[in-house]
Amino acid sequence: MKLSARISVSATMLVVLASTVGCTKLRARDRLVKGVQEFKAGHYEQAVDKFQESIALDPDYATARLYLATSYSYQVVPNDDTPGNLKIAQKAMDGFNEVLAKDPNDIGALKQIASIQRNIKQLDQAKVTEQKVIALDPKDSEANYTIAWIDWNKAYKNATTILAAAGMTDDGEGNVKKSKDVCAKIVAANTDLVNEALQYLTKAVEINPNYDDAMSYLNLTYRRKADLECGNDAARKDDLAKADEWVQRAAGARKANEAAKEKKLGGGVDMTK
Repeated sequence: MKLSARISVSATMLVVLASTVGCTKLRARDRLVKGVQEFKAGHYEQAVDKFQESIALDPDYATARLYLATSYSYQVVPNDDTPGNLKIAQKAMDGFNEVLAKDPNDIGALKQIASIQRNIKQLDQAKVTEQKVIALDPKDSEANYTIAWIDWNKAYKNATTILAAAGMTDDGEGNVKKSKDVCAKIVAANTDLVNEALQYLTKAVEINPNYDDAMSYLNLTYRRKADLECGNDAARKDDLAKADEWVQRAAGARKANEAAKEKKLGGGVDMTK
């Protein structure tokens, strides 16, 4: 009889425990739902509060942690590296890193981190993160484009800074009036950046033949390459010809993309005819 009583008590305790756990998870889900509602309404600070409450109720609630990190990321102000903005950015990245700790192959979390890093001007770190994306998915055209975008921005800043120091402004045509000394400085600063940007942009277009943004940056990158042709006017003109070619290809791709979008919105009817 005593054994039966113990079994009965144990069974009762398990039922109570299961009920409590179930109730807690339901409350956690309720807080998540309310947080999502706040998030969709653009009330990110209120959403953060609800997701934190959800996690406090269920620390293993991965969905709530992902939403919490995303809510923080939406509060990050682009091109702002002030302490307050950096603090919010770090909270967001910490959240996505928790996701990666459980699943190192979560490309979505990696892309979120890379985006935040770009927004707070951590371009070198963003580049490394995008390379991790490509290692997981070599066919990710956006990651290839983004690395090239980072390279181009750095190359543009280098060129304009060096030209400004010599009393010149960038003409986008190879700056033929610059001195040999100025050209040498640009070559030293930008050769690797330009070559890498061309490599990644070419890959992005290979993956996505209608990637008009990548084509536009191929135009801009060939114009940066024209800076490097010190005294070789034929090579400079060849770079500019390639740049113009990519301008035309970008325009064609953009037109095709817009037509495809209109066709999709029109329910499959080709609106261009």
